[in-house]
Amino acid sequence: MLCRHYIVEGRVQGVFFRASTRDKANQLGVTGWVRNLADGHVELMACGNEPQLDKLYQWLQQGPPLAIVHEVTVTEQHEAMQFTDFQVV
Repeated sequence: MLCRHYIVEGRVQGVFFRASTRDKANQLGVTGWVRNLADGHVELMACGNEPQLDKLYQWLQQGPPLAIVHEVTVTEQHEAMQFTDFQVV
């Protein structure tokens, strides 16, 4: 299982980004969490296999219909993490 940390920049707060990310992650079978940051970005940690995380990354580049994504920064996590589901925190 792989885990990746994402920072999503753009108009990503107040547009149902977190809830939509949770729904997409659950659809893909990805576990982890998503939250808003004080600087207006959205942060998430996602764990799954390579194809699952690649599909999530592709979705994050556009997000839900009202979002305007400018950049998605991804960092591989090398520590073992285990989540039972995907939550908005």
